[in-house]
Amino acid sequence: MNITVATTIAAPLAEVWHAYTTPDDIKQWNAASDDWHTTDAQVDLRVGGRFSSRMEAKDGSAGFDFVGTYTQVVPMSLLAYRFGERTAQVEFLEEGTGVTVRVTFEAEQEHSAEQQHSGWQAILDNFARHVEATR
Repeated sequence: MNITVATTIAAPLAEVWHAYTTPDDIKQWNAASDDWHTTDAQVDLRVGGRFSSRMEAKDGSAGFDFVGTYTQVVPMSLLAYRFGERTAQVEFLEEGTGVTVRVTFEAEQEHSAEQQHSGWQAILDNFARHVEATR
């Protein structure tokens, strides 16, 4: 089963793409809630390149690495990647006053579809706030 989340950002495509693919920016927005943060991010933005983000609870109680490999990179248009046995794609769609970022990913079995949708949407909403705040 695939799950899709999306947001529209009032910013130029180049700024949106840069913020999504730059480690320093990723560390600013990549969290689903205020009690989590990303302490490290790495990006090798090419087909076959790897990416990783270290996400940790701010109180130190938990953490995990989100790691994958890019399978398709179309600058300012599309990122596709594999993470574990699952896949995802991120589309950047220029529309009138901004850019819609749409993420579609394969669901996992441990959490409900609603939990997964909510968590990924929260991260994407943080991303939109970050881009708009840095304009």
